[in-house]
Amino acid sequence: MQQSRMSATESSCPGNADDFGLAAEMYQWAQSLFPMCRSLTGPGVRATLQYLQGLVPSLSIHSIPSGTQVFDWFIPDEWTISAAFVEHEDGERVIDFRHNNLHVMGYSEPVDRWLDLSELNDHLHSLPAQPDAIPYVTSYYSRRWGFCLPDRQRRELRPGRYRVVVDATLQPGVMNYGDIYLPGERSDEVLLSTYICHPSLANNEVSGPVVAAALGRFLATMPARRFSYRIVFVPEGIGAVAYLSRNIAIMKEKTVAGFIVTCVGDERTYSYLPSRNGATLSDQVARHVLHHIDPAFRSYTWLDRGSDEQQYCSPGVDLPVATIMRSKYGEYPEYHTSLDTLGGVVTPTGLMGGFQALREAILILETNVVPEVTTLCVPQLGRRGLYPSLSTKDSSDQVRVMLDLLSYCDGTRSLLGIAEIIGQPFSRLRALIDRLSHEGLVTLRPA
Repeated sequence: MQQSRMSATESSCPGNADDFGLAAEMYQWAQSLFPMCRSLTGPGVRATLQYLQGLVPSLSIHSIPSGTQVFDWFIPDEWTISAAFVEHEDGERVIDFRHNNLHVMGYSEPVDRWLDLSELNDHLHSLPAQPDAIPYVTSYYSRRWGFCLPDRQRRELRPGRYRVVVDATLQPGVMNYGDIYLPGERSDEVLLSTYICHPSLANNEVSGPVVAAALGRFLATMPARRFSYRIVFVPEGIGAVAYLSRNIAIMKEKTVAGFIVTCVGDERTYSYLPSRNGATLSDQVARHVLHHIDPAFRSYTWLDRGSDEQQYCSPGVDLPVATIMRSKYGEYPEYHTSLDTLGGVVTPTGLMGGFQALREAILILETNVVPEVTTLCVPQLGRRGLYPSLSTKDSSDQVRVMLDLLSYCDGTRSLLGIAEIIGQPFSRLRALIDRLSHEGLVTLRPA
């Protein structure tokens, strides 16, 4: 018989002082990361990884040279941008990268030339439906340059000639990524993956690395871990492809569950995106957690995918990776615009909610057990102090849940499976099964 190391209720109770402190701390991390100009490669990615390494010292930083083939892709040249602006012939600077790093199309090639307004318009990007938003636009694999600005400002540009400057380099270098490996009692692994390639976008970018770092610190301080954990910080898309190209054999052999960590910082809703399989342990855990946090959570299908689950769940890779989010990427109005801000979209409470949902998923994986009764028929709960001496509506409900739990403790079902059958949150049953185990009424073995 193996006693549980940690009750889920001991470590996942929302609203305690430690959680309030962590919420503020995560928000401070987000404030530090938000201004960095990230892309697939370059100084912004390295600065982001170095900052995260300061939070979680066990994070290792790696690099892959430009031109390296990773499955069907090649690592792109490294992009470094120093300055960029659009200036009217009278000297008025109408667009300046220094004011917002979204003003420059990602991976813009260097340029320094004069254009009239009609020519300049061919290189401008705006959103008529969101006239005050700067859109996030990239051109990673085709060489071009461009600027992004609010549509309201674009419509006010005066006729005349404009000087456009993108002071950037596109040349062979490296693509950087980071990972954390935390060994557990088992070599079986749980994967947490987030991305570090978007510039100043709060929910779509910064929330993911912040919550992943907080989960890394939480896992590192656990007195014992059942599973080993692989936490990955990569540029979206090409980074996950590259990481898999280097680690696919061990990941296919060892990964038993995994979650993409993205869009976990707002307060509006919770969302779930399944793995391609749809019936993995990760899917079961994600649905259970979100149902008991927010029964009205948004459930999507595999056809709604759009992040690195596409790589981890692709045919031939087939890792059990699902996604727990707040507002899903592409589904909230500020997505991929300058409106996706700290305070405006991402809040300390929102970050804490994302962290708590993923922490609860981890605790279910860590503490799930298969219980089996040690007595025939219904045990006498009263002499063990498990049956209330005063019968009330609340006490009757508590006993009913305990008896329902016992009725399924036949050694063939996990505690998570029982929780699903009787419609109770895993954390509540975890506390009850610990009491029953302490009284010798059930034996527990790891699920």
